[in-house]
Amino acid sequence: MNSFNLQTVNITKKYPGTIALNNINLGFKSGEIHAIIGKNGAGKSTLIKIFSGAIQPTSGSILVNGKNVVLRSPRDSFRNGISTVYQELSLVPEMTVAENIFLGRLPKTKKLGVTTIDWPKVYAQTEEILKSLNVDLDPKIKIANLGVAQQQIVEIAKAMSYNPSVLMLDEPTSALAQEETESLFKLIRRLADKGAAVIYISHRLHELPRIADVVSVLRDGDLIDTISISEATPKILTDLMFGETVPNVRPSEVFATNEPILEINHLTSARKFNDVSFTLHKGEILGLAGMVGSGRTELLRAISGADSYDSGEIIINGKSIKKASPAIMKNLGVCLTPEDRNEEGLVQQMSTSDNICLAAMKDISLHGMIWKSRQDPIVEKTVNDLDIAVVDPEVSVSYLSGGNQQKVIVGNWLNTNPKIMLLDEPTRGIDVQAKQQIFSITWKLSKEGISSIFVSSELEELIEVCHRILIMYNGRIINEVSPDGLSLTKLFELCMEGEF
Repeated sequence: MNSFNLQTVNITKKYPGTIALNNINLGFKSGEIHAIIGKNGAGKSTLIKIFSGAIQPTSGSILVNGKNVVLRSPRDSFRNGISTVYQELSLVPEMTVAENIFLGRLPKTKKLGVTTIDWPKVYAQTEEILKSLNVDLDPKIKIANLGVAQQQIVEIAKAMSYNPSVLMLDEPTSALAQEETESLFKLIRRLADKGAAVIYISHRLHELPRIADVVSVLRDGDLIDTISISEATPKILTDLMFGETVPNVRPSEVFATNEPILEINHLTSARKFNDVSFTLHKGEILGLAGMVGSGRTELLRAISGADSYDSGEIIINGKSIKKASPAIMKNLGVCLTPEDRNEEGLVQQMSTSDNICLAAMKDISLHGMIWKSRQDPIVEKTVNDLDIAVVDPEVSVSYLSGGNQQKVIVGNWLNTNPKIMLLDEPTRGIDVQAKQQIFSITWKLSKEGISSIFVSSELEELIEVCHRILIMYNGRIINEVSPDGLSLTKLFELCMEGEF
């Protein structure tokens, strides 16, 4: 008899030009918490999407309780006892706990020929689910009134309402404090003890001894090994995750000056970052390393004026900024390319041409009208300078590849003649060639005297691109290193230093 609730047999997923998963054979047992780790691009997300029915494998088989199944949609996954809790919460803030748990399938009743929602049954079933999880939560409270940890519990309750035999958790503690994390761990262990096979995706290696039974490591689409948690030391895991890596070398002619252009003094924002101080020099590419939740994005947003901060000082070219705002910082030459390019970096319904000129609107408009005679030369120069692959700039930017969209965002801000570029995950979701093009653009800016702060979860990129790397942990800068001679494994260990 097959002992696995869920099993993969030679699962392979191919995309044009890349193999996301290569002959993966894994099994997940009832009552076991099975961690899956790997650097970005290792294949974790692809595997989750296959299990959840969001995408289909190119080849291979999936077995549920020993029987071959085909998961063509999330509905198929639910029907086969597989539930997923994603890192990004999917709750509706203005609905109650009960409404969110049974969203799309609220129990109905028929009275006097009229079908209505059976609210007593909704609340009773919600209370039953919460009670089974030993969770004390009011089913009638709105999600908007709950903290992040409680919302995460609601997501798990929603998943458990399907009575799954397999529960997948994608980075469930990324936004939780230590005390909240411990409470969540107790809940996850109770679920495993009830017989569920738990798949736990995490980048936080220090958590694994406290929650996992076994750990599997993916690297570049391959399953490297599956080991017992008792064998999983930090060094063994980092070696499995990264293997032998040889970073590319930054061009020798790309160097920073000693001239300060940006000074950050004791900058603090409650629950985001605390007492951050550093200096950025003219032409310098300053890397910002750290795990998800370390405060990197929040720090960049505060420096750009997108978010407020509680205390501290921002100095640009010797001038202290009393209160930062996007308009003020833009006028001072500070530009932010945001982490989420789809939601914050681009207007998807607008053309590539319009997106390229958004930040430089005053240069192409007159008396409230956009002049094509002013816009077209700017667009043509940007497309040529950044090698943006676009057939027709007047067509929606949504038709461009991720790499070309990223270059549109960078080009948009370059048209404002910036002095400082804040690059938040500029290579996320783009292919290797496009990444190299982004690196080349950053190096070109450096040679022109434009400074950059470069945030990337791909630590090897920081080693390749930057002159200097600051390491953030839990909202603080805990270290500063030179990328020269620095190994990827060592940088990862430094980022995790605060965990052990």
